[in-house]
Amino acid sequence: MASKRQKLAERRKACGYNQEEFAEAIGVDRSTVQRWENGSNEPQPWLRPQIQKILGITSAELDSLLFLDSPQSFTISVAQAADDEIEALELIRRVCASDVGAETLSALEGAFDNLAMQYPVSAPHVLLESVRRHSAYVMHLMNARMTLAEQNRLFMVGGWLQLLAATLHIDLHQDRAASARLKAAATLAQHAGSKEIEAWCFETEAWRVLTDGNYRRALELSQAAQKLAPVGTSVSIQATAQEGRARARLGEAKETYSAVDRVRKMSASLVPHKGTEHHYQYDPAKSLAYTATTLAWVGDPAAENYAREVIARLSPAENIQKWPRRVASANIDLALTLLGGDRLDEACYAAQRAILSGKIVPSNHWRALEVVQAVEAKRLPEAADLRDAFQGMKRQAELES
Repeated sequence: MASKRQKLAERRKACGYNQEEFAEAIGVDRSTVQRWENGSNEPQPWLRPQIQKILGITSAELDSLLFLDSPQSFTISVAQAADDEIEALELIRRVCASDVGAETLSALEGAFDNLAMQYPVSAPHVLLESVRRHSAYVMHLMNARMTLAEQNRLFMVGGWLQLLAATLHIDLHQDRAASARLKAAATLAQHAGSKEIEAWCFETEAWRVLTDGNYRRALELSQAAQKLAPVGTSVSIQATAQEGRARARLGEAKETYSAVDRVRKMSASLVPHKGTEHHYQYDPAKSLAYTATTLAWVGDPAAENYAREVIARLSPAENIQKWPRRVASANIDLALTLLGGDRLDEACYAAQRAILSGKIVPSNHWRALEVVQAVEAKRLPEAADLRDAFQGMKRQAELES
């Protein structure tokens, strides 16, 4: 008897589709179909009607071909895993007969690094639950007796956790919670004497206000972050990239190109100390994606080549799984650039791939909306389908937040 993993693939084959044809009929990547069939992901709700139509099945029959737990069950399992980890941290503390010992602090620091490395591939609302639990444990330890050195390390890891939580709140468009988290992170950073965390707070706030359309304020915050950032650090590069994006939105072309050039030079000389998946470790390959976005915003046709290179580099399935948001963002950049060059069919296809990927976080919905509105302004026949896909993406995000 076929496993559920095999059932979906067998149904697809019975309908005369290979993976590439099936993906094209739905409007997704082949790697997305691969993930459905190997059980690492499931179709987004707005894609299900089309899948059912192509396969000639009902919603219940589609459920029977999939074998993932529900999103709610997955969220619960992740939360339980976080509780288990914190229980282990508490056990370490008690075994070492210390209120806050080196072993506990090292374990907490390692836990934060793991959470930061999950950021590129985790749904924000799911990862936020784990971050909340670890932050609560740090608060619990604040009342314990400790040396000044231990207190400094606890403030540092607490600051990092608050910063990551703020980033996730921004992704979910929860601005008030994000602002409160950033203030907490900055306070902890100041007490710990960490200019790096403090600079990240300014850079993160710069991104938040940029998504709100306050480009001048985003420029000011990114410059403040650069002044605070230790030389040669990831945050120094990221803040410079943020400056370039803000200047691009302000139409300051000369300054934009200057920022892009500085990012390229700094990232080329960066020596990574953590895995490139780590959200607070600048990945030199990331400069390519930032260049694509920045040039697309400044209206430079060269953005097309950069966006296509990002997509080409990440085309293997394992890389798309590793950087799903970066691929989606590159498709938005590509669509925006192609629209500017009146290559309308290609632009709509790229926009559809981005929106239907399910990997655009709410804080980036405005970027997708710009493309949708541009397509509508040109009165293209694809406009209605693109708008429907965008609305479906928004509804799904509202359900998850």
